[in-house]
Amino acid sequence: MTDIYWDPYDTVIDTDPYPIWKRLREEAPVYRNDKFDFWALSRFDDIEKASKDTATFSSTHGTVLEMMGPGMIGSNQMIFMDPPEHTMYRSLVSRAFTPRRMALLDDYVRDVCAELLDGLADRDEFDYVQDFAAQVPSMVISRLVGVPEKEREEQRVNIDTMFHIDPEQGMVNDIAFMARIRVHEYLMDLVQRHKNNPDDFGDDMIKVLINAEITGDDGELRSLDDDELVQFTLLLYVAGTETVMRLLGNAAVVLAANPEQRAELVADPSLIPNAIEELLRFEAPSPVNGRWVLKDVEVQGTKIPAGSKVLLLTGSAGRDNDVFPDADRFDIHRDIKKHVTFGYGIHFCLGASLARTEGRIALEETLKRFPEWSVVPGKTHRQHTSTVRGYSEVGISVR
Repeated sequence: MTDIYWDPYDTVIDTDPYPIWKRLREEAPVYRNDKFDFWALSRFDDIEKASKDTATFSSTHGTVLEMMGPGMIGSNQMIFMDPPEHTMYRSLVSRAFTPRRMALLDDYVRDVCAELLDGLADRDEFDYVQDFAAQVPSMVISRLVGVPEKEREEQRVNIDTMFHIDPEQGMVNDIAFMARIRVHEYLMDLVQRHKNNPDDFGDDMIKVLINAEITGDDGELRSLDDDELVQFTLLLYVAGTETVMRLLGNAAVVLAANPEQRAELVADPSLIPNAIEELLRFEAPSPVNGRWVLKDVEVQGTKIPAGSKVLLLTGSAGRDNDVFPDADRFDIHRDIKKHVTFGYGIHFCLGASLARTEGRIALEETLKRFPEWSVVPGKTHRQHTSTVRGYSEVGISVR
């Protein structure tokens, strides 16, 4: 038996979960929490194997602990599907993330970053997340999805509110629920506007999905229905906004704590792409991902019964010393062959290439203008959820 305790709701633990995750890897790699009725895997190899074994570790019953259960079936969101449905829909949605389409966004991402940062040039202090990191991915994914420019800020605020945490209810609370309804209703309206007036919109993701066809249950080709269109758009819109915001907020804090390495990036921007990978490994924006066990399975000599909730601690996997020597040390020169921050296997993040592009360009443009900064004491704030970890505010001083 072990006296280790971890759960994804404890805000004190979440401030620095790495010491506990290290103990889990060493002492309880298959951890059982009776209070919240889940198991947790913390070692890199176990998480990688589970991510590839969708026949055992299923996403169809939800991937967020407080929303998981036997009744969580039939969602039209791809993240909650297994093959063969997932295979078909992923092939469809991947058309919005072609290399050509991503390449066309490069200049737009750089223009967005330059405009935002230039607007902060005369300030000694600002909130790197709210004034920059939260704005960039929202503007980029909005353009990719097909959200008109004048409507983007309102939806960014709504998406941020979807992650509101209630001390008693976690992410399942009225404030978050009503924000989700607002975004859903907005996207329903936006899909209809695309259908009714297609010439008013460019070659965006909604248009791609409207014109796409899939094979129905009867074997015949069909278009996506409105609910499917909205659910896919919602998934990509939300994920494309939140993940990069956390990545950049983490970058501001980690690089301030490692000024020598930051100076290396200023002197040699070609090091930035690898620095992004190291940031993703070192501070995973989404460190906890849920799965539902469809059949009895043994991991590290421990039997996990069918019908169990299992949390894959990808944030812990990134600090596994068996894979990343001296894993608790941040090192922009680290040779990273692979990590599981974007997931692994069939649920590998569709927007990973876009997130990497946004992170790289945002960091390049930041370091051009602000080669040095410090985090202002008392002006950082974490947003605690059971699956996302990062900052909602990071006050920095650039003078």
